[in-house]
Amino acid sequence: MAQQKKMVEAITSMDEDFSKWYTDIVKKAELMDYSSVKGCMVIEPYGYAIWENIQKDMDARFKKIGVQNVYMPLFIPESLLQREKDHVAGFAPEVAWVTQGGDEKLAERLCVRPTSEVLFCEHYQKVIKSWRDLPKLYNQWCSVVRWEKTTRPFLRSSEFLWQEGHTMHETAEEAQEFTLKIFQIYEDFYREALAIPAVTGLKTEKEKFAGAQATYTIEAMMHNGVALQGGTSHYFGDGFAKSFGIAFTGRDNTLQAPYQTSWGVSTRMIGAIIMVHGDNNGLVLPPRIAPVQVVIVPIAQHKPGVLEKCRELADRLGEKFRVKLDDSEQSPGWKFSQYEMQGVPLRLEIGPKDLEKDQCVLVRRDNREKAFVSLDELEVKIPELLDAVHDGLYQRALENLHEKTFVAHNHEEFLDIAANKPGFIKAMWCGDSACEDKLKEETGGVKSRCIPFEEEHISDVCVCCGKPAKHMLYWGRQY
Repeated sequence: MAQQKKMVEAITSMDEDFSKWYTDIVKKAELMDYSSVKGCMVIEPYGYAIWENIQKDMDARFKKIGVQNVYMPLFIPESLLQREKDHVAGFAPEVAWVTQGGDEKLAERLCVRPTSEVLFCEHYQKVIKSWRDLPKLYNQWCSVVRWEKTTRPFLRSSEFLWQEGHTMHETAEEAQEFTLKIFQIYEDFYREALAIPAVTGLKTEKEKFAGAQATYTIEAMMHNGVALQGGTSHYFGDGFAKSFGIAFTGRDNTLQAPYQTSWGVSTRMIGAIIMVHGDNNGLVLPPRIAPVQVVIVPIAQHKPGVLEKCRELADRLGEKFRVKLDDSEQSPGWKFSQYEMQGVPLRLEIGPKDLEKDQCVLVRRDNREKAFVSLDELEVKIPELLDAVHDGLYQRALENLHEKTFVAHNHEEFLDIAANKPGFIKAMWCGDSACEDKLKEETGGVKSRCIPFEEEHISDVCVCCGKPAKHMLYWGRQY
């Protein structure tokens, strides 16, 4: 048990130092390792398995609405990138450049993709000729590079994995509808797969994606009240299409520009899972994306029949669930700590006394509740408990979101909440980006998160300048 105690103590308490707690978990749960390139990480097998499960689920949702996967080049010629000036300006500080190939200096610099709008546009210019070629619903799973000054594993790294969708449509209405359809997929995925509730809505003009006409965002709240932008879906209008000379012959036989969308989520979701669900003993994984849903831990495995029954159960349950049998020589206490650290949703314990009763013990990771279950009923009981873990995680996260959301009626209240109550602030806004800048400066980093789809009326005036209010905004600090 000394080893078990040592493993638990190795995690810094989130109340003591939330940042250190996070770093301890990503390392000790074996999600990632640091590399020799600053800001670039090695995603270890357990961390990558989480990403694979996320990718599999989300990819199926995309394909269900007709999206096809493609792959675009890693490099973008500088001249191509410059064809969309607003877009370039938004990414300029983060771009990594290749200036030499082998022994020769390149005639033109190549950008390592920070995102792929211009590559998709270059391709679409070649393949879209008629309204019959539309819509084009393409997505790619890849890595991108953004040279970040301050990095943190999964949350903000110089290279990260993501999916980026880029679609072209015949009409503005169709493109706008698709932008929101993708956004609904993201919101559903956060709720149904990650057990994470979120505030959703429209980014302000100042905070929207470079080159977009509208950006819709998912804003999740972490344990400590800090926001994490979990995914975005953008409506581009026809600006990119016109910049790249993309045109098609319409149904009325006139030349027209198509309308574009862009949308993406990344491995940042793994960071959200850690900071929304984790506790002081490690990860707590939502069952639907957990690499291991049930871990089988033999008790007194040297006793006759115990290991044989565990192996039989692993084979049987492995047909329906992601199961791991740990028959190593480590003590049961060490194994309990190890799989708590890794956030496995259910632990199945079975020993000689259980064999006599033809039962086992199932322990939930989220609340440590134990249930004695007949071995004949496992195929029924395990799905019930996995769903209960998911629902419990969602409810706990929802309570945290509600408890850490505050209302500011005036400037003084806003500053007081920002200084003393970590979380979201609901407050009215006049629509002027100067007020966003002022509040961010006054509070040391509180920014607008989004204009929610359903706005509340808190007061008639802007919380910053006192002029007539146009919108209610969610505000907060961010990762």
